[in-house]
Amino acid sequence: MEASTKILDAGLAADERESTDAIHFLRTGSSDAILLESDGQFALIDCAEDSDNPRGFAELAFTGFEDEVLAYLKAHAADENGNVRLAFIVGTHSHSDHIGGFDTVIADRNVFIEKAYLKAYDESKITDYEVNNWDNKEVYQQMVDALHAKNVPILSEIEEKPFMFGNFQVTLLNTTDNDPEKVGENDRSLGVLLENSGARIFLAGDINNINGDEDRLAPVIGAVDLLKVGHHSYSGSTTEEFLQTLRPKVCVITNDQERVDQQTLDRISDIAHSTIYITGAENGIKAVIEKSGEIRYFNNIH
Repeated sequence: MEASTKILDAGLAADERESTDAIHFLRTGSSDAILLESDGQFALIDCAEDSDNPRGFAELAFTGFEDEVLAYLKAHAADENGNVRLAFIVGTHSHSDHIGGFDTVIADRNVFIEKAYLKAYDESKITDYEVNNWDNKEVYQQMVDALHAKNVPILSEIEEKPFMFGNFQVTLLNTTDNDPEKVGENDRSLGVLLENSGARIFLAGDINNINGDEDRLAPVIGAVDLLKVGHHSYSGSTTEEFLQTLRPKVCVITNDQERVDQQTLDRISDIAHSTIYITGAENGIKAVIEKSGEIRYFNNIH
């Protein structure tokens, strides 16, 4: 029997079906897969960890969620013919826990994508450790090959120019890409600012503050109602200064409960006094944006 969705914030109005503007934070372990929904349109930001292990490294033999993401899309975003049409997809950066599942989803015969936002992967800028021990290059190429096979245009030069998706205004924000030292791919992660009916949401990808990106972006982002916490709450992200500027009412952490960083939880609670929801603990979270700008939160979405 399928578990019923319940409202998390009992102080807000009742029926999620009254609104068609929502953000679905899927339960995909320590990885990101976020479905945007507005006025009958859909878009996908990241696509979770995959089961592929193209380099055959034992430490990269992860449990993937590509099949779960595809099943969720078909259950919640398909039309009357069973087809899933995505206005756009975003790969925030070339780590398998963010783009690993994309090749499976893109290749499915019932999935149609208008365009993809994906920065070119530049191995020359990445630390030798990641180059030698991770599969960034491989998962990036798998995604690109899948997009090319279906003639999906790839926008690799990301303009920080707002565009409309249904009732959402979407702004993709770049992290710095000119550090003279080699960096991790997280340092090149995109952030996504969403605005709808006065509600403001920031999806932080895996942005950190190692090179001052949170310090630089915080005043650009400003105060938000909802923050998707950067890098699954791990250290190096979600600094005190970042929280003081964004002051999120609610923080969503895309991770399993047991892997969340306690110091980050304490910082969020002490500085922003935010309500915290963790996708693993809540079996996924759906944030529904009302015309009034209120956001209601539901769990058990899988």
